[in-house]
Amino acid sequence: MSEKGLITELERLVSEERNPRTMDMDLLPTVELLRRINDEDKGVAYAVEKVIPEIAASVDRIAEAFAKGGRLVYMGAGTSGRIGVLDASECPPTFRVPPTMVVGLIAGGYDALLKATEGAEDSQARGAEALAEIGLTDKDVVVGIAASGRTPYVVGGLNHARKVGATTVALSCNPHSAIAAIADIAISPVVGPEVLTGSTRMKSGTAEKLVLNMLTTASMVKIGKTYQNLMVDLKASNKKLVARAARIVMQATDCTLEEAEAALAQTHNDVKLAILVTMTGMNPAEARFALEGAGGFLRKAIEHNGASPM
Repeated sequence: MSEKGLITELERLVSEERNPRTMDMDLLPTVELLRRINDEDKGVAYAVEKVIPEIAASVDRIAEAFAKGGRLVYMGAGTSGRIGVLDASECPPTFRVPPTMVVGLIAGGYDALLKATEGAEDSQARGAEALAEIGLTDKDVVVGIAASGRTPYVVGGLNHARKVGATTVALSCNPHSAIAAIADIAISPVVGPEVLTGSTRMKSGTAEKLVLNMLTTASMVKIGKTYQNLMVDLKASNKKLVARAARIVMQATDCTLEEAEAALAQTHNDVKLAILVTMTGMNPAEARFALEGAGGFLRKAIEHNGASPM
């Protein structure tokens, strides 16, 4: 696309408009400048609220994919790509899932996480190649993330995903975007013009992070990775998480620290099993069998074995 054509395309995007409420930002005292930014940020959650039905439809498709052995794949460029990689990287320690279950792809590869390689986003072919390299199948869900809704890398990826038969989701902060037209489900929280014109790392980036938080957290809840509002499937991989694991067992069962530590020692720091052992009196092998019989849902395992949830 020519420079003139690209300028014309950008002029049609809400996220590229000038914000009339911040035209004087370069004249403001520091406190007032920050208040103006904060005032703009306050509207982001309301924009996300309007697209909860589309987020819910995406969560249900992701949970179905997980149940069939499929993956959630995020792909984006620049800020959008970094946010996707961030959310994917936090799933293994939070939910004890393999790193291949939620995958983050960014235009330019992992070097782009540390330094700007925005030119990498201009090729549709690279987006398709990135998905082909991870062996995308029709079991997977691909979420293309682009604040503008037009990033070629994401467009190419979503087109490839459709050809493969994967579920496709478009996340953009502009209505009626190019990626929305491609995807099975379009999530389009319209946050309006940025405080700093075109700097979509701000409100648009915040909206994207809120949506991704919802996609992974809700889909993990749907497949039994939580009990009540506790992270019972976390991976206790450092001192802080070992302490958190003990605290979760205590919160779920109302036991003492010593009892929680003993249960975790018996179950090799498996929080779900430690809770089930503590609440039912079963040994770890019996608890594991019961949990498997409940499909990994701790609440079901507790109820099926005669214990009452706290």
